[in-house]
Amino acid sequence: MDRIDAGLIAAWLAARSMARDLPAPVPDRGGWRVDTGLPSEARRHVFTAACPGLVELGATVAEPRVLLKLAATHAELAALLPPRWRLEPLAFVMTCAGGFGDGSEAELPGGYQLSVERDGDRAFARIVAPAGVLAASGHAAERDGVFIYDRIVTDAAHRRRGLGRALMLALQRTRRSPAARQVLTATADGRALYTSLGWQVHCPWSTAAIPE
Repeated sequence: MDRIDAGLIAAWLAARSMARDLPAPVPDRGGWRVDTGLPSEARRHVFTAACPGLVELGATVAEPRVLLKLAATHAELAALLPPRWRLEPLAFVMTCAGGFGDGSEAELPGGYQLSVERDGDRAFARIVAPAGVLAASGHAAERDGVFIYDRIVTDAAHRRRGLGRALMLALQRTRRSPAARQVLTATADGRALYTSLGWQVHCPWSTAAIPE
């Protein structure tokens, strides 16, 4: 894995907020804060390294719906927090410096249809199954020298049919700057798909929250 690039994480976080219509991140306590204001999440604090600000938040925050995120392993984050915090499943920040795939569209199973919509520096791709239901979808956004992939989801009933790969390739074609570094966060399962497409793990991505 590369040395953790704080600038990359900052750019990814800003692009993520743009992709999700969330407030822009603001510097806070040695990291960044996003006031998400969602039913399941009031705000998130993001850090690329352990620092006094993260330790202070861990000690003083007592309410649920506040997420602490650190570019480190579960063990490293847990060591900084009181026992009331609970770790969520480990994720990974992944990058891809160049393109992936051979430049052609992935072939979809019979009856599936893919469409892509653009909205300025954002894009949304969906794949509809033969019965007309949404089988897979994903978002992308380009900002500050990065091109991010976000919320790449394939319905459980339609997995292992190449839909995730088709979504990724379709979104990649909306990238305006070939120099924009491609970034995403992946679950353990998603990591396998992205690795097969040539992506590399940049760093582990740990999250902690206080249960309700």
